[in-house]
Amino acid sequence: MLPTHRPRRNRKSEVIRNMVQETNLTTNDFIYPLFLIEGQNQTIEVSSMPGIYRFTADRLIDEIGQAVALGIKAFAPFPSINDALKDRLAKESANPEGLYLKTVADIKRQFPDVVIMTDVAMDPYSSDGHDGVVDAESGEILNDASLEVLGQMALAQARAGADIIGPSDMMDGRVAWIRDVLDRNAFSHVSIMSYTAKYASAFYGPFRDALDSAPKKGDKKSYQMNPANKREALRELALDEQEGADMVMVKPALSYLDVIHAVKEHTHLPVTAYNVSGEYAMIKAAAQNGWVDGEKTMMEVLLSIKRAGADAILTYFAKEAAEVLRRG
Repeated sequence: MLPTHRPRRNRKSEVIRNMVQETNLTTNDFIYPLFLIEGQNQTIEVSSMPGIYRFTADRLIDEIGQAVALGIKAFAPFPSINDALKDRLAKESANPEGLYLKTVADIKRQFPDVVIMTDVAMDPYSSDGHDGVVDAESGEILNDASLEVLGQMALAQARAGADIIGPSDMMDGRVAWIRDVLDRNAFSHVSIMSYTAKYASAFYGPFRDALDSAPKKGDKKSYQMNPANKREALRELALDEQEGADMVMVKPALSYLDVIHAVKEHTHLPVTAYNVSGEYAMIKAAAQNGWVDGEKTMMEVLLSIKRAGADAILTYFAKEAAEVLRRG
């Protein structure tokens, strides 16, 4: 008996395929992470991330201008701080004259309509390289002592002009703490995009190379999530919702599509995903060796992240993908 149902009828031409396409990517979906370094007029390629650069503030402004011309409207700068400015309490993170906050303010002056998402975690500024305060004797990451530091960091970023605060530290209770600090200081309009399910992943290596932000001792497994766990992400989601998060994030993305989907199914908040440095580097390395078509693989990966449920994607591919989308 010949088939009655023929799904191929909806695939028979490009026009029909486009008409019934369930998931679409646009530049509105992208948040472009950028690496910021000290100095002037420097653009230094990250060796483990071909095509991605560390920028001094002046060159970072130029990069944002190019990305805006391609339709990208949201950016997430990450700083590389001089070791001499680091201490165990990350005091430089709240310095309004420091590299990061001055650059955030400058971006908002020159591009008032773009969205700037800032990173709230101690590791770029910590002499220990951890996302929280480290007990000098035991080496334990002190959760509650870290909240005060994170709150002051978030407040300083809001004062500099941040539109979205991104707590990436995974300390318990930090969303509620930051929301309270912002609201008490007349920054109730500033959003919080919580790193709700940030896993202790092996895919962060190139990022840590770019910013020299790896822990000096130990690892981050006592605060970042176990890659084996999915239900735990839903517990974190429930807490972030209760504490006042405006958006939630899963990080990494590509190996955690099931988690993105589960989070999307359990919340009415916007869901974001971070297509991290190791995921970017894998595709670039395979493409350079001729093993995959880099452009097609890039677009398929981004589409899969959105299909899984991400409303927005932090991705180092943002500029390259925007150029592909512009070509149609």
